[in-house]
Amino acid sequence: MFQADGTEKKLDNIFSFDWGKTFGLDTPILEIIVRGSITYLALFAMLRFVLKREAGAVGITDLLVIVLIADAAQNAMAADYKSITDGLILVATIIFWSFALDWLGYHVPAIERFVRPPPLSLVKDGQMIRLNMRKELITENELMSMLRQQGIEKLDEVKKAYMEGDGRISIVKKDKDKDKDDSRTPERQIS
Repeated sequence: MFQADGTEKKLDNIFSFDWGKTFGLDTPILEIIVRGSITYLALFAMLRFVLKREAGAVGITDLLVIVLIADAAQNAMAADYKSITDGLILVATIIFWSFALDWLGYHVPAIERFVRPPPLSLVKDGQMIRLNMRKELITENELMSMLRQQGIEKLDEVKKAYMEGDGRISIVKKDKDKDKDDSRTPERQIS
């Protein structure tokens, strides 16, 4: 019953729990799966083409973009769900698509090119390939910064440099010892 100060009513509010509201479904399962699938695949496609060069390292602006995308996509995916079950179905849908795209990329070559794009050449024999740098919006200063992070001071030390599908830069250094060896006359082979 109620006391004059209302303490029993406050205790009822603290310890009451609506199991049906917490674990019941507010949104049909198929709708959750379809919303989650469409939103995940659309975001994957947009991020695949727009943020490729940023995928290798997450900066503050990238983190902000991810948080804002997550917030904006939440309502599109969830239809304002309120139960744990709805949320778990949505998380399972997102994890499913993440796995499914990786699996398909491994087994289907056409999808692999979409999921894991081929490397893009940025430097060949110490010369920048400016057209490819322009495609990825990489400035000369950014490229030189990436090379310095790999211990390379001068561009002519680089045989090849690629932007990999995950946004990282891979570098093949020129082999100085091999260049010296090439200048000597080849030895005869004895058969």
